[in-house]
Amino acid sequence: MKLPYAEPYRIKMTEAIRTSTREEREEWIRQARYNLFKLRSEQVFIDLLTDSGTGSMSDRQWGAMMTGDESYAGASSYYRLRETVRRIFGFEYFLPTHQGRAAENVLFTALVKAGDIIPGNSHFDTTKGHIEYRRAVALDCTVDQAADTQLELPFKGNIDCAKLERALEAHPAEKIPFVCLTVTNNTAGGQPVSMENIRQTSLLCRRYGVPLLLDSARFAENAYFIKTREEGYADRSIKEIVREMYSYADLMTISAKKDGVVNMGGFTAMRDKELFDRASVFNIMFEGYVTYGGMSGRDMEALAVGLDENTEFEQLDARIRQVALLGRLLDQYGIPYQRPAGGHAIFVDARRVLPNVPREEFPAQTLGVELYLEAGIRGVEIGAILADRDPETRLNRYPKLELLRLAIPRRTYTDNHIAVIAAACKNIYDRRESIVRGYKITYEAPIMRHFTVELEKL
Repeated sequence: MKLPYAEPYRIKMTEAIRTSTREEREEWIRQARYNLFKLRSEQVFIDLLTDSGTGSMSDRQWGAMMTGDESYAGASSYYRLRETVRRIFGFEYFLPTHQGRAAENVLFTALVKAGDIIPGNSHFDTTKGHIEYRRAVALDCTVDQAADTQLELPFKGNIDCAKLERALEAHPAEKIPFVCLTVTNNTAGGQPVSMENIRQTSLLCRRYGVPLLLDSARFAENAYFIKTREEGYADRSIKEIVREMYSYADLMTISAKKDGVVNMGGFTAMRDKELFDRASVFNIMFEGYVTYGGMSGRDMEALAVGLDENTEFEQLDARIRQVALLGRLLDQYGIPYQRPAGGHAIFVDARRVLPNVPREEFPAQTLGVELYLEAGIRGVEIGAILADRDPETRLNRYPKLELLRLAIPRRTYTDNHIAVIAAACKNIYDRRESIVRGYKITYEAPIMRHFTVELEKL
């Protein structure tokens, strides 16, 4: 008999979570103005809001934290992390920051100016926010197939090289500070980018004299899909694949809270010394000194270990298997999501699940609230609220995809929790015809509104 699969770790510590009644949840979400971000953590049973900083660190990471050097300048922890970044990604220069959006802030302050164009594959919320805050344009060049959630393609997160070339031809190089390629493509449903697409994007960038930046929050999961889906990579290690991915890039930003498996941390890295010197000024202004940025020494130690551990196949395989399990259960119940299942989350197709809720009433947010009311499960809307208003017309933008992201934290929940998530989704799907109204916005911030938006039930 073939032995069944078992996770490549054992559990040393647990954290109690509590269930609640529907009546309690109805009152809590009302008090939160129907914004899932505003719920208190103890009001949530299974928290799938994000996989950012919410995973379980390993014993090696916790042990490394005890050796953290908290010196303001020249900390040994910085040099250990720098060596890990050089070994894994191949970049000579790097600046630590407290998380990914801080890395974007430091780098984009050095590079982006009003009127610039930044082509990419579905820029995520903070990336687009930092671009538009600087009165530049985030130009989406994702492949059209990503908009069809039921289409099965191995690399649905790819940038469309024809669209990209038209953008590069239409604007002088000085108006395009970089092309931003997100691996994996979160906004399009956690979909990976192929090595061939990274290579072709790099060739286009070099032909037109434009740097290539990899937005790298889930770089290791992207490498996993290259290994398991792309011809010629099955026998390559994750570390070898990562090194090749970044050989085509000039810059990177990363929220290390994802594939670095730490609670806090990030960095930007580059090959150009002159850019490093310019960005260092902003790192000191916004984050801290260049040898710690926004990170403590103990966090840098944990990150150095996390980057090393999470670029091993077994760790990635365990996590991605759990995402795939949720996808298979939803398949059994006929619930549509962005196919194939991604590496960090299942993205439920809210417009298909709630066909009677008008797009102006935010179907993905409506589905998120329903899932919370059903079982105390918190997801996050990846739809019109996140897409924000057009910075010029101030009209709501309605993206092609209205998704509810269910992000699975690393090494945090069991398969029994996954079964509860799927059953709760089924219960909502079974009564989908009765859900005909959504929400209207009563308060919103001028940019990145989804974090603090307040809503009223219609």
